[in-house]
Amino acid sequence: MFPAKNLDSKIKEFWPKDGPQIQEVDKYVKKYSKEKIVIKCGGRVLIDSNLFNNFINDVSILKKLGLTPIVVHGGGPRIKKKLDELNIETKFIMGLRVTDEKVIKVVEDVMIKFNTEIVDALKKKGCLAKSITVKENLIPVVSPMGIDQNNQTYNINADTAAGALARSVRSRRLMLMTDVEGVYDKNKKLISEIKSAEAEKLIYDQTISEGMIPKIRTCIKAVNDGVRGVVIIDGRRPHSILFELFSDKGAGTLIRK
Repeated sequence: MFPAKNLDSKIKEFWPKDGPQIQEVDKYVKKYSKEKIVIKCGGRVLIDSNLFNNFINDVSILKKLGLTPIVVHGGGPRIKKKLDELNIETKFIMGLRVTDEKVIKVVEDVMIKFNTEIVDALKKKGCLAKSITVKENLIPVVSPMGIDQNNQTYNINADTAAGALARSVRSRRLMLMTDVEGVYDKNKKLISEIKSAEAEKLIYDQTISEGMIPKIRTCIKAVNDGVRGVVIIDGRRPHSILFELFSDKGAGTLIRK
C-alpha cells in the first residue's frame, strides 16, 4: 500500500477517468485497508471482452490500493453457449442449474478455461494470481466446483460458493456481479439498501424470483453469519466495483443484517 502522503499522486497513475471522484478515494482506502473483499463475477462479464477487461482492471486497482480481493467466478453464459453448440438441454430448479453426467463435463471444461483466463489477465496487470489458493500478495481466483470421494465432479452455484467463502474468511464485503442494477421493488424501482429480513419477504411475495433467488439467499446467509455487507452490482456498468467501494453513492443494492 502507498504511503498516505503519496497516495493521491500514485492513484492518479492508474485511476480510470470514468471512475469515482478521486477526492473520495482516500477515506475509503483507509476503511478497507487489508480487508478481504470477495467478488463474484458473472453475467455478461463472462462473455463481453470489454466488460471482462474492465473487471480485471478494477480488481487490479483494489490490489494496488492495499485491499485483499478474492475472486469467485461463475460460468453460466459460457456454459449455456457451449451446451447450445452441443445441442445439450439443461434444466433449472429455483434458479439453480441441474447438472447430469453430460452437462458436468461441459461445465468442468468451461470453468477451468475461464479460471485460467482470469489468472492470466491479472498477471498481465502486474498482479500475482493463482487458482484456488489463499496466500499473501496473491489474488485467489476460485472456480466453484467440488469433488467427492469417488472423484465425481460437481457444479456449485457461484453465488453460493462466494457466500460460503466470504463467511469463512469474514470478509468486509461480498460483491455479486450480475446483469441488472440490483434488487427491484414491486414497481421495478431500484432498492439501494435493504435489511436481510425485508429481502426474505421479497422472496416470499415473489417480488424476487428465478435466478435472483439464490443470489438473495446467499446475501441473507452471509450477512447473518458475519459478513458486514453484501452488494448486488451491475457488471455491465463500468467500474461498478470501484463506485461501490470508493464513493459515497455506492452502486447496486446493499444488503445488511
